[in-house]
Amino acid sequence: MHQNTHAACTTVLVGKDATLDGSTMIARNGDSYDVIVPKRFTVHPHEVLDQDEHYDSPCNHFQITLPRERLRYTAVPDREDRYETYPDAGINELNVGMSATESVYGNPRVLGYDPLVENGIAEDSMVTVVLPYITSARDGVLRLGKIVEKYGSAESNGMLFSDKDEVWYMEIATGHQWVAQRIPDDSYAVVANQMAIQEIDPHDKDNFLLATHLIDFIEKYHLNTGFDTINFRNIFGTQTVFDHHYNTPRVWYGQKYLNPEIEQDPMSDDLPFLRKANRKIGVEDIAYILSSHYQETPYDPLGTGSEKEKTAFRAISLNRTQDSHILQIRPNVPDEIAGVQWLSLAVSAFSPYVPFYTNITSVPESYAVAPKKLSLDSAYWLYKMISVVVEPHYEAFLKEVLDYKGDLHSAFLGNLAKADEAAEKADKTQIPEILTEASTENAALAMRKTYELFQKLSTDSMSLSKLTFNMDKNL
Repeated sequence: MHQNTHAACTTVLVGKDATLDGSTMIARNGDSYDVIVPKRFTVHPHEVLDQDEHYDSPCNHFQITLPRERLRYTAVPDREDRYETYPDAGINELNVGMSATESVYGNPRVLGYDPLVENGIAEDSMVTVVLPYITSARDGVLRLGKIVEKYGSAESNGMLFSDKDEVWYMEIATGHQWVAQRIPDDSYAVVANQMAIQEIDPHDKDNFLLATHLIDFIEKYHLNTGFDTINFRNIFGTQTVFDHHYNTPRVWYGQKYLNPEIEQDPMSDDLPFLRKANRKIGVEDIAYILSSHYQETPYDPLGTGSEKEKTAFRAISLNRTQDSHILQIRPNVPDEIAGVQWLSLAVSAFSPYVPFYTNITSVPESYAVAPKKLSLDSAYWLYKMISVVVEPHYEAFLKEVLDYKGDLHSAFLGNLAKADEAAEKADKTQIPEILTEASTENAALAMRKTYELFQKLSTDSMSLSKLTFNMDKNL
């Protein structure tokens, strides 16, 4: 089985009627098995090459021929090679968003009949070979589905797609079998490293897409665990002790935040894939979920529960979170300014979500570089150092961190409103320059405020050392 080194992510998807302003939003934490995997932000220009290009993944040598024409798109990659690896997520020039991947796991039964393919498509190359070539969220599912059926998949994965109207969640279960479901406009979903899609209707083409031979595969090998329904999660997924401590509690916490009126068990195998929130959902709600660690429950590793409770469940935001992103495609604005990629680098519990328009020509130097060794000129490393300073003194520094994140978010919203207004008044040819400048200013503000916070908290932490000794004045 192919080993996915960028596993353990958490996903949130929200339909347009469930959000404050009618945006579609897809979001995910990019977690890794390693504590340090420097990430950067990039934008690829629209390109038309002289001929189709042969792609060869530097990670597992998945190979495919790519079309000559490539749409502009953003990405959050690990490396700076010719072919970036693990580009995580982005929005292309047609305002189609993609995030890949949410690592999931097929069960031994289904993998026995359709094993993973060592040189098949994997997370490291997925955004690169799909996002620059798709015209809608549905088109993204279909392109990736055809690739999986032709070349095979090296991993079981979940992928997120969005455009201005639709949000889709797709799951690859085995070497060649996959399914995708449209998130209803009035609903949301939280996914955490476990097959999530439940009952599917192969005849409902508006809301489900599936591999050509999926139903035949299920019937041939007598895989259906139900009677008169097809439950994809039950047939292809897992329900293990590992799931109950690592996966289901994260779904429980996300649903608890958006539906606090519903009582559920964090270790339940029956948490629903789709829910309707008890209120309209904003960027701030998704950011809260993805930066959370079971706050205000006994399970918070930084809280006051017992040691057993604090270590019972895997948190959503980890020291192994390398980036967190929210892809927002906004309605009621010109297409040229509709796409916004909110990006939080390093540990999202302590890092702000900085908005970048996706119709830009360049990214700031601090976000464009991801050196292997610590450098405070790098956005990734500066945010990483905030978590290093804050975590040991969490209670002492929590209010300052929350104020810092809140103040920045307010400033970003005001800046976006101003840039929107300027862009709507400008000639279309000037819009990318206006949006690039606005995004650069937001990044510069975030870096400046983060450096100031780092200086202050680093200094303050010196007086919190356990090697402090206060002499009794009476001695």
